[in-house]
Amino acid sequence: MNAPQNTALGKVPCTIITGFLGAGKTTLVRHLLENAGGKRLAVLVNEFGDLGFDGSFIAGCGIEGCTQEDIVELPNGCICCTVADDFVPALEKLLNRPNPPQHILIETSGLALPKPLVKAFNWPAIRSRVTVDGVIAVVDGPAVAEGQFADDPEALKAQAAQDQAVDHDNPLEEVFEDQILCADLILLNKSDILDAAGRERVKAEIAQHLPKAIKVVETAHGKVEPALIIGLGAAAEADLAARPSHHGEGEDHDHDDFDSVALPLPQAASPEELVARLAKAAEAEGVLRLKGFAGIPGKPMRLVVQGVGRRVGHHYDRAWGAEEARDGRLVVIGLKGFDRAAVEAALAG
Repeated sequence: MNAPQNTALGKVPCTIITGFLGAGKTTLVRHLLENAGGKRLAVLVNEFGDLGFDGSFIAGCGIEGCTQEDIVELPNGCICCTVADDFVPALEKLLNRPNPPQHILIETSGLALPKPLVKAFNWPAIRSRVTVDGVIAVVDGPAVAEGQFADDPEALKAQAAQDQAVDHDNPLEEVFEDQILCADLILLNKSDILDAAGRERVKAEIAQHLPKAIKVVETAHGKVEPALIIGLGAAAEADLAARPSHHGEGEDHDHDDFDSVALPLPQAASPEELVARLAKAAEAEGVLRLKGFAGIPGKPMRLVVQGVGRRVGHHYDRAWGAEEARDGRLVVIGLKGFDRAAVEAALAG
């Protein structure tokens, strides 16, 4: 990747990668690391709650030139809410390294709002040293096609007619909209799962949320030409007015609508058996996202499992360490008060 840097300003460019739970942000980051073309990249990864997973998933990637020092995980809270305590110090630590990165990738949590993070680049401690090269919104094509982020207008109208006191605010749609409204480029990921008509429907759905035209690029498995993402030169921190948000100035942003929990993930006789359990767990009321890893008897590799909606995928990512306990773990993210008992029952088989 030989994209230009902001050398005239002496600023290190940063790319913010946003997108809802399970859209494919981590897969995209790994793809960019694998195709860095000799450029020194560093990654800041944020997790919802204190249940880190994606940072270790990237750090254990085995990509040449990608070391543990290049991956910084911020698992304690939402990155857009803990700018002073977490984000700015972590960014300064990377910049102060003897051999600082030439470009920084920032993967936000699936529930984070990108605009407050972009705004943080104007903080006095870092504004002369970094710039937002671009905000990339990764969209889960099949999820949008299934209507997971949008309310049914007719259903809401009927509901309102029956009960005017019903609160129709959709926290999922608000987060989704805030993420794409802040974007310089939108990646329609998992497009290989959709047919041509489905892809066009999703693009039309995205366009309905946008007050201006933003380029949408179809991708599968997060694979995209890095030059399309790195080197946009957007300087987004100076362009905040063009990035509307549901959450205005001074308005608190919290995650009261969402919850997460880490559960032990027992070994299964086969990946297929484990996936069947997870598929049943994903059907529990209020569950939005499953991600974790487990051991399979007789297999030297760690099995990574990820579920979004009813779709559950799995792959082996790396060998277990010689002294590493093969204890599986599953992170479950859902709406506040999701049916944890049903999830645990499904995992137990």
